[in-house]
Amino acid sequence: MKQLQSYIIAGIIFVLIAGTLSHFLYGWTGNHFIIGLFAPVSESVWEHMKLIFFPMLFYSLFAIIKLKNYYPAISSSLCFGLLVGTWLIPVLFYIYTYILGSNILILDIGIFALSTAAAFFTAYKLTLSCHLKPYTFLLYFAVSILLICFMLFTYLPPKGAIPHLFSPL
Repeated sequence: MKQLQSYIIAGIIFVLIAGTLSHFLYGWTGNHFIIGLFAPVSESVWEHMKLIFFPMLFYSLFAIIKLKNYYPAISSSLCFGLLVGTWLIPVLFYIYTYILGSNILILDIGIFALSTAAAFFTAYKLTLSCHLKPYTFLLYFAVSILLICFMLFTYLPPKGAIPHLFSPL
């Protein structure tokens, strides 16, 4: 259990750092097309969901390789945590902007940090309980669909979607 805790804490730190850096990566690379698939290309809420999704996806792949022999539900738990953290960003953003009437940068940053912690805390608890083990394939499928949506909607956002969720380049 101590080993799992260490990986969870390292994951939170990794995602917070990598996600923060990825916020600027698209601009730093001169708006490189490939980088835009993995890093935010605009200030839309959808693009900011990438701040958690891709760093946690990469970290999860690493953690699964290291821990799968010790924790049989690590794959399903990290997938579920990834989905929770990613979708908490728009949920919390729209709740607080509805209440306050506008967005505030420090709250946006706090949502990123809170969503990251919630993602890994959820993954930690579910890894220990093994409740999601039977749903591994379904969770892989859900993460894969979200991955495909990020790839498609980065440069081809759907029209008429939730305001501010998708912003064209």
